[in-house]
Amino acid sequence: MNGPVGDESVGELELVHTFGGAMPTGVSVSHTGRIFVNFPKWGDEVPATVVELRAGQEVPFPDPAWNSPAGDDDANAFVSVQSVVVDPADRLWVLDTGSPLFQPTRPGGPKLVRVDLDTDTVGQVITFPADVALPTTYLNDVRFDLRRGDAGLAYITDSADSGPNGIIVVDLATGASWRRLHDHPSTKAEPVRTFRPVVEGRPFLERPADGPPKPVSMGSDGIAISADGSRLYYCPLASRRWYSVDTDALADRALDDDQVAATVVDEGDKGGGSDGLETDDSGALYLTSYEQNAVLRRRPDGEFETVVHDPRLLWPDTMSVAADGHLYVTANQLHRQAKYQRGQDLRRRPYALFRVRIDAGPVRLR
Repeated sequence: MNGPVGDESVGELELVHTFGGAMPTGVSVSHTGRIFVNFPKWGDEVPATVVELRAGQEVPFPDPAWNSPAGDDDANAFVSVQSVVVDPADRLWVLDTGSPLFQPTRPGGPKLVRVDLDTDTVGQVITFPADVALPTTYLNDVRFDLRRGDAGLAYITDSADSGPNGIIVVDLATGASWRRLHDHPSTKAEPVRTFRPVVEGRPFLERPADGPPKPVSMGSDGIAISADGSRLYYCPLASRRWYSVDTDALADRALDDDQVAATVVDEGDKGGGSDGLETDDSGALYLTSYEQNAVLRRRPDGEFETVVHDPRLLWPDTMSVAADGHLYVTANQLHRQAKYQRGQDLRRRPYALFRVRIDAGPVRLR
């Protein structure tokens, strides 16, 4: 008698690096193959919130001083970084939440910092006014189009779990920023009556040690820009749906929010909850699927396919399409944190950075 048939993997997942300390979220790979990773301050001991992987070592980047803030409002050091993204000009941008332990932000903490990779020095710091980075704001992920304006635009998701969600637009030349789709329904977490996520076979809810469980409430999180720069895609963390909005509308400050909202398209059910989104130069869009330990791809013809499905992809978080033809992805067991497990930390180190071959390259919006 044959034994039971197991869940079959799809694709060939290659282990790049393991993390024995703090859990990582973001990863980005430069055009020359340098790998950068960040660790938000969610309760783990975080020696450096941004590192470069060099010969298997996690080296504080750009230096230890930038990873040693004087306080949560320090504009000249990283406070708690959620994302690192290499732009089309091969510069690293660091998205600092200014919100360790999801605490209320103070001006100077939330910021976007450019590190020039030819010199490994900080070339620009953009902080946000209090009416853009609200006390409740959690800056989550960022994408760039360097073809717009004098130096390009950045688009950032605000995934706050206890305040308004939305998209923040940044003029990289002037440092000016503004909110779009402020608390628009497409940026909000869905209630459990319409979205009940299941991860590792268990309902995924916030489960405190004392008190009743409650739905996960993180809003607009994953973000990706289309290969031609015309649409910005985004998704709430707590939803199986995703949306896109016209980038011309986001960029035009003369439009009001209703006019911007009129350009939003409901892209439909993507098959699972997603943390990260990404795109490549062929026009394909990639979606992590934390419910299925997978990364999916929507091809330019609209068909969905599985890039990789592997039991080791325990909460695929952030992706980076690299010039070497691989998609890099972090797996950090986010759902096993104590806040989701009745106060018990069920994570098992090490966390991992993987890659999978896709034979496509990053988008060059410049």
